[in-house]
Amino acid sequence: MSFQIMGVVNVTPDSFSDGGAFDDAAQAVDHGRRLAAEGAVILDVGGESTRPGAAPVPAEEELERVVGVVRGLAGTARVSIDTMKLVVAEAAVDAGASYVNDVTAFRHDPELAAFVADKDLDCCLMHMLGEPRTMQRDPRYTDVVSDVKAFLTERMAAATRAGVKEERIQLDPGIGFGKTIEHNLELLRRLQELADLGRPLVIGTSRKSFLGKITGRDVTERVPATIATCVMAYERGASVFRVHDVAAVADALKVADATVAGWPMTSPRTTTTT
Repeated sequence: MSFQIMGVVNVTPDSFSDGGAFDDAAQAVDHGRRLAAEGAVILDVGGESTRPGAAPVPAEEELERVVGVVRGLAGTARVSIDTMKLVVAEAAVDAGASYVNDVTAFRHDPELAAFVADKDLDCCLMHMLGEPRTMQRDPRYTDVVSDVKAFLTERMAAATRAGVKEERIQLDPGIGFGKTIEHNLELLRRLQELADLGRPLVIGTSRKSFLGKITGRDVTERVPATIATCVMAYERGASVFRVHDVAAVADALKVADATVAGWPMTSPRTTTTT
């Protein structure tokens, strides 16, 4: 298959979708193992909510939340640490993580890039306008796709200057992170322009509020909408999907993968010849 599922393992009391559901380490580990059994090849462990309006979490508290969970999941699947802090990434890697998912794209803690380079880790660099507390306050762009593309290009260059190998970098347009509904939909429509950067694209639309605003559904009822965005994103070049509902999305992408593979030179994934 030409896609990967990243299962969300939130160890926070205030995440927008499942805050508090798995804030006990044993429950979080059991949840992560279930996600792996459903098809997640990466488990993304996060101890600091990045929902709109979220307050920062002290490093000591974040460490207490995530290290035991990372250790408990190491060996179950590949473990990613969702953090912007160097000290948390260091402890998580010591506990078994091999991937760093930084929503600030190494802007919050620039030394994190050198650490990723030194340990030869994979990483995800995401676009976010401002910070979680302020990102949804009247976000504006000249052209959201062009602006996000320029940002990701610059952050990828900064990472490689710090020694991160380009083949270790994945990119995330940051759906819902400082974007209106219209911005999110435009990014999904024109995702191929970001795929043209040549790095795997990570898409995180799972259960997000813009899907609720479109469908009128509660956060627990947004699986079909999530699936729709993942399938469209896959057709437009995305390859890593960060989701809560692993089994449902994995099944949909398997069907999409089998279908796209048979398309006659009309898909962005098909190399055309003349």
